[in-house]
Amino acid sequence: MLKNMVSTTQDLLAVVLVIGMALAYMRVIYGTMGGRIMRIGTYVGLIAAFAMAILKNATNKIDTGGWNMTLFEIAMVAFVVFLIVSIGPVRKKLGMGGELICAIALSLIVIVALVYRVPDVLSYLYTNLVAEKTVLSTAYIYKFIGWLAGVALTFVICIAVYKGGSRLNAGLIGLLTRLVLLVNALRQGGNVMRTMLARRMIPSNHTLFTLAKISSNYDNAFVFVMAAFAAVIAVVLLIRSLHVNEPYRNPAEHRKIKAKWIKTRRWSWAVIITLGLAILNLTAVNAYANRAVELSPVEEPVLEGDQLLVTADRVSDGHLHRFGYTTENGVEIRFIVIQKPNSSAYGIGLDACDICGETGYYEKDGQVVCKLCDVVMNVNTIGFKGGCNPIVIDYTVDHGDIYVPIASLLPYEAEFK
Repeated sequence: MLKNMVSTTQDLLAVVLVIGMALAYMRVIYGTMGGRIMRIGTYVGLIAAFAMAILKNATNKIDTGGWNMTLFEIAMVAFVVFLIVSIGPVRKKLGMGGELICAIALSLIVIVALVYRVPDVLSYLYTNLVAEKTVLSTAYIYKFIGWLAGVALTFVICIAVYKGGSRLNAGLIGLLTRLVLLVNALRQGGNVMRTMLARRMIPSNHTLFTLAKISSNYDNAFVFVMAAFAAVIAVVLLIRSLHVNEPYRNPAEHRKIKAKWIKTRRWSWAVIITLGLAILNLTAVNAYANRAVELSPVEEPVLEGDQLLVTADRVSDGHLHRFGYTTENGVEIRFIVIQKPNSSAYGIGLDACDICGETGYYEKDGQVVCKLCDVVMNVNTIGFKGGCNPIVIDYTVDHGDIYVPIASLLPYEAEFK
């Protein structure tokens, strides 16, 4: 659950900051028409993101790296156009045309952000379903709750940033929007550079390699900087709310002014609290959810001819045991054995699955858990195909002792390289 919440928040936070700031900018600078175009652009982006999610998960027609590079190039061109058109003298000279160009440029940036990230967020529902096999399983429900919590948190951040930013003056919202979009463009530029280097579209050198490494290793830092700029909205509004001296002609106008600033303070606190929760998600919760899990030691089975023997006395305690066989190529192929509850039968399979690879399984509270995706296995289903269950291998049981043919392990040597 926590991993899904962290991943969803991580994928969507930069997107909602871009949307919230862009919507606030259009409302403050241009008013109704620009805001309407921006909202249409957001809806178009969501529809395109849903379509992209279907194409990515249902077909193999999408070259993700190539698509992302093209999208980012469009977004960076749109950002440059926005910077030029939003300059005061240019904006005044272009009039209504400038409003339209600015709205289209910001809409393109928003569409790219949505098409880039939302398909990955939607794909979590699909990959979790593949792992759990049914939406009615407890594990799937927990993961869905985590996913929904991440979506809900980022949605509230988007609304809070928009509502708070709409209450700033033109100069400040213009500055903050440019800064947020600049950091977003730098982040996207790093992604483009990494893709071009990986595909050898540009010659590699030490400087480019170092920049690509920094942009990859500190990807979250870009998001934190964007969040910091957005938090300025709340700080400024809270400070201003302490020194309200707007003139009023009668008690009714006074009450109206007080109500406005009460609402402003609420949106300011909403920005601070939700951004704080998001940062907490990406730091402390992320560290907890992805903390290293120590797997049980690999035990050595007895070699009997062309088979591996695991005697009953070694695995009859009901706990998970991992065994390994080292091939002639020096590759250790691992398999797990666990006695099923209230039974003399065993759950036996590779210490790997078709979905997560050879990251392995561990025992927690009497249950078997995948180390990579936290899927909880029903111990009674281990030894059967499907989902995140261990890959099935051949074995025989004789008087409680388990015999695993070496020939049944060798085809999976590549899984453990």
